[in-house]
Amino acid sequence: MAAAPGGRARCLLWAAVLAHVVASGAGFVEDLDESFKENRKDDIWLVDFYAPWCGHCKKLEPVWNEVGTEMRNMGSPVKVGKMDATSFSSIASEFGVRGYPTIKLLKGDLAYNYRGPRTKDDIIEFANRVAGPLIRPLPSQHMFEHVQKRHRVLFVYVGGESPLKEKYIEVASELIVYTYFFSASEDVLPEYVTLPELPAVMVFKDGTYFVYDEYEDGDLSSWINRERFQGYLHVDGFTLYELGDTGKLVAIAVIDDKNSSVEHTRLKSIIQEVARDYRDHFHRDFQFGHMDGNDYINSLLMDDLTIPTIVVLNTSNQQYFLPDRHIESTEDMVQFINNILDGTAEAQGGDGLLQRIKRIIYDAKSTIVSVFKSSPLLGCFLFGLPLGVISIMCYGICTADTEGEVFEHEGAKKESGDRELTDEGSEEEQEEEKNGKYTELSDGELKQKDIMEKKKD
Repeated sequence: MAAAPGGRARCLLWAAVLAHVVASGAGFVEDLDESFKENRKDDIWLVDFYAPWCGHCKKLEPVWNEVGTEMRNMGSPVKVGKMDATSFSSIASEFGVRGYPTIKLLKGDLAYNYRGPRTKDDIIEFANRVAGPLIRPLPSQHMFEHVQKRHRVLFVYVGGESPLKEKYIEVASELIVYTYFFSASEDVLPEYVTLPELPAVMVFKDGTYFVYDEYEDGDLSSWINRERFQGYLHVDGFTLYELGDTGKLVAIAVIDDKNSSVEHTRLKSIIQEVARDYRDHFHRDFQFGHMDGNDYINSLLMDDLTIPTIVVLNTSNQQYFLPDRHIESTEDMVQFINNILDGTAEAQGGDGLLQRIKRIIYDAKSTIVSVFKSSPLLGCFLFGLPLGVISIMCYGICTADTEGEVFEHEGAKKESGDRELTDEGSEEEQEEEKNGKYTELSDGELKQKDIMEKKKD
């Protein structure tokens, strides 16, 4: 049935509007060339380094156009651009581009890498954070409360000029890609805060605060890197990768978020209670959270975990701990954690040689199974064709070796026969030689015979 003229007109109108929106978004994103290297110095730039053939880059493109539009609409001083890193490889290499897409904020002589989720809101949050002041002052309690509501994790320096403040600024220039840094006077802080001494660095999160202690917490940069996450998280593959930099063990309830059964809910609640009620005991060494589904955990542990379950991961060396008995209560979980801390819990996995070989085999097996499940015909082509070629090559090599042996045997036999003929000669040659000797000897014998006969006479 043909479409009504009015319906067709509306479709064309919507298509035109959509094309205009997309074009408008793209208009706020500048295509950069070799002149960018010199022209960028007076501005702050958020740049997407891409490759035209990259699938991830194509997926990012509409998001990037939205970023350009919103940054322009909010009056941000940050300019948004994109550069074909394959056409301008020397410039991309100078900025340290190693893969595609790579997102960087360029501010003066500094280049900040973006490693977060590739969503519009996350990218804009990153740009606004890094483009702004390195240390943001909190002049009043009202401002402090406002900022605390906006940020789940808040780092604050309290005090005047000091070596600690210099170190704080240095760490902020490195880690501002992950979190905000603030400064405040002591009278701006909430009434429940008690500081043992000034100056001090604090982190506010999970409804409480922790004060940095150089003797217990070590290097300030390491401490801030460990404490930049909330005590309890919804963990996915990306978050788990980021947690690897903290050096903390990660205690995870592996559940199915869609399953509302008692067991799934109970294990998640146990982890949440430990994170909340025992944070003073464990927050330096443990990160807590839950993960939806066991696919990622299975690939990490190279094993099939039955869910719901609890696992503790050491992301620095790929070791993991599984409870030796069923976790029924918060007390059971606390005991399990203490066993890990005192070394009585058995660690599995690791990054040793055998584990690496096992991982190579597991990854290869998983890849093959995944390909055959998604597309059996493609799997047969990808893996059947190389096996067929290898089989033909092996057959050819074996056949060539057999023929070589036959030729070698015949050659040896012929060579042996030639040696026999050379050493002994043919029958005719032997006969001629015999006759020759006979003729030679007979002349002498005849002479001697004649002399003997004469003497007899």
